[in-house]
Amino acid sequence: MKIAIITGITGQDGSYLAELLLKKGYDVHGIIRRASTFNTSRIDEIYRDPHVDGSRLHLHYGDLADANTIRKLIYEIKPTEIYNLGAQSHVRVSFDIPEYTANVTGLGALRLLEAIKDYQQDTGRKVKFYQASSSEMFGAAPAPQSEKTAFHPRSPYGVAKVFAFDTVRNYREAYGLFAVNGILFNHESERRGETFVTRKITRGVARILAGLDKKLYLGNLNARRDWGYAPEYVEAMYRMLQQTKPDDYVIGTGESHSVKEFVEAVFKSVGITNWKKYVSIDPHYYRPSEVEYLLADASKARRALKWRSKVSFASLVKRMMKHDLEVYGLSDYAKKIKV
Repeated sequence: MKIAIITGITGQDGSYLAELLLKKGYDVHGIIRRASTFNTSRIDEIYRDPHVDGSRLHLHYGDLADANTIRKLIYEIKPTEIYNLGAQSHVRVSFDIPEYTANVTGLGALRLLEAIKDYQQDTGRKVKFYQASSSEMFGAAPAPQSEKTAFHPRSPYGVAKVFAFDTVRNYREAYGLFAVNGILFNHESERRGETFVTRKITRGVARILAGLDKKLYLGNLNARRDWGYAPEYVEAMYRMLQQTKPDDYVIGTGESHSVKEFVEAVFKSVGITNWKKYVSIDPHYYRPSEVEYLLADASKARRALKWRSKVSFASLVKRMMKHDLEVYGLSDYAKKIKV
């Protein structure tokens, strides 16, 4: 049986990846941070009491800022694959807490790789490592962006991800580790965190229709992103670790849309054309340095991984909007949306 460790298992990507690996027969171990409240809602449907025979999803307390615990868990679990999805992943927030972002998002990858290197040398067991890199590393680089595009990050988050990316390549070259970077462009879903702009929009419109809010407050509407559907992207992660040789891959749709287009599409899905009546701009949500245009060139992934996105931008918007309408009990609106 293959054994996988997933950091960030309670996040959007972690929950989808855990589902995928369990279906493929893996024993899955997730690392979660200790909190006074449970934050496992995204994996509740697949979690089973560890006392029940046959349970293959196991949760462990740990933190990417704690090298000793990370090392201990690797030696105890004896994984065949590690997926590092954990991070302080909110770009705007990274400007407010840059040191913490660098420590967890950047140095966290280094701590994992150092532990893997020592574990392999001590035991002779091979471990394949996946690093969740980000299109934010490209920042101001001209579009379209591919594996050959030079990085120009525009946030502490992007800078930390570049550090992690280069650390993966260094450990791959210096110690022969099977370590890969998945440079994923924006990927969303019904499980997206509520502070991320796409979910903020769909949730905000649902709240307006429910009579709970009158306005939706946003920042830069002109920023353009390559938005895909998260469940498809975790399949790409898995495929990267099934290759015979480690390499780095850009994952995206090859199609870019502005935040304004996303807003228009969400309001249109519920029959509202005069969306400007409900949207106000709050300068607080602007970044000190903005990433204006991201567009993936994922031709390498299509060739090597046989991977391509299938869910369209329009379908992504409808899936997310339908979900949030149902969350707020607006079933009449939700029924009208055909995904």
